[in-house]
Amino acid sequence: MPKPSISPSRTRDPFLDLVRTMAVLAVVGQHWIMPVLGYDNSTVATGNALTTPGWWAFTWLSQVMPLVFFAGGAANLISLGRSTNTRLWLGARVHRLLLPVLPLIAVWLVIPELLRGLGVPEQPLQVAGSIAAQLLWFLAVYLLTVLATPLLAAAHRRWGLAVPLALAGAAALVDVARFADVPLVGYANAVFVWLAVHQLGFHYTRGRLGELHGRRALGLAAGGFSITALLVLAGPYPASMIGMSGAPMSNMSPPTVLLTFLAVGQIGLLLAARPALNALAARPGPRAALSWLGPRFMTVYLWHMPALIVVAGVTVLGLGYATPAPGSLDWFAAMPVWLLLAGAVLLGLLRVFGRFEVRQAAVAAVVPTVQLVAAGVLGSTGLLGLAAGGFTTPPGADLLGGPLPWVAIVLGAYLLTNRPLPVRQAGVQLLTRSVATWNSARGTRV
Repeated sequence: MPKPSISPSRTRDPFLDLVRTMAVLAVVGQHWIMPVLGYDNSTVATGNALTTPGWWAFTWLSQVMPLVFFAGGAANLISLGRSTNTRLWLGARVHRLLLPVLPLIAVWLVIPELLRGLGVPEQPLQVAGSIAAQLLWFLAVYLLTVLATPLLAAAHRRWGLAVPLALAGAAALVDVARFADVPLVGYANAVFVWLAVHQLGFHYTRGRLGELHGRRALGLAAGGFSITALLVLAGPYPASMIGMSGAPMSNMSPPTVLLTFLAVGQIGLLLAARPALNALAARPGPRAALSWLGPRFMTVYLWHMPALIVVAGVTVLGLGYATPAPGSLDWFAAMPVWLLLAGAVLLGLLRVFGRFEVRQAAVAAVVPTVQLVAAGVLGSTGLLGLAAGGFTTPPGADLLGGPLPWVAIVLGAYLLTNRPLPVRQAGVQLLTRSVATWNSARGTRV
């Protein structure tokens, strides 16, 4: 497959590096401050601090998944433009996304039985296995986004801004159907919404979005947040930009078109602050931090919830700690200690498991495109299965009722990225032998 005809003007952008780092750290921080935990009679009680009245406003800035897809879109277009071969690019990307998840899966195949042997009750195990796996949804969706990137790049060259507008329009139609009592159709927006935001990254790298600054960028932010606010006021969109347990609907699970307008608002703010952010990224300390975190983004994302589980297990189950009422003085006093403990555990996990992402070997074999697409789709399917079912086998279920089938699918997807299957050669040999046998049979009859 020839090199794509994309030649972005930049090959490295400190602004994008900083945006991606800020987004990942914001994801981690939000997930660490959210839990409201208590333990009584072998049962963990869980709540969400962001359900506190008025705290929904915080989620308009802390819900940064739109920025993750925006920065990912820009980075994907840049790296695709630098690649000598689209198939090699696709193979390297799919391989790089699947490999870091394998150590997480391997650990969680062992941890539940180990903890059962230590006397940990079943309900906390089920909660921990669910929490550790549920964020794999992002990797599942991002795999599909990577598979679509070469096609989306071609669409960007041909139709420009019409592509994200069409995707956002499709997302709005999905919402209409979802609100008309067809709830399952809402999951189509896991594709339409995130592809639309991913496409905005293309327009930053190769388009007018990257030229916005100052008042024009603030105008973009005002427009995005204003439309978001109007849709919330008109309903039925909730004000919170994260999923809330027990809420009648969520803007996040599945995503609604509201998140595309939230993305526009957030991107506008960042573009307005770009000179200051570039100056920050040029300083030695932040530059060193970006250089260290950059190759470990996926590991940070995959292991930050297990780090939280370790801290919660020791403090809540082991020491009887209960989260103070969110917003109280005790909560604000305890939160820095909670964050420091979780950060220390995460750093230890990064030292152990970061090597799988940092030191990945280059994929030398050119794997057929069809095989890579199969690997991406299978990997996405397996990861979604794990995200929905968790890493812990439910009580009374057999092995096929737990995570093992999904683990097998993910492992098979990873293996597909390593070398071409001999399907084509075997098919040619089979056809040749069949023709020879047919000719021989004809000759015998004659």
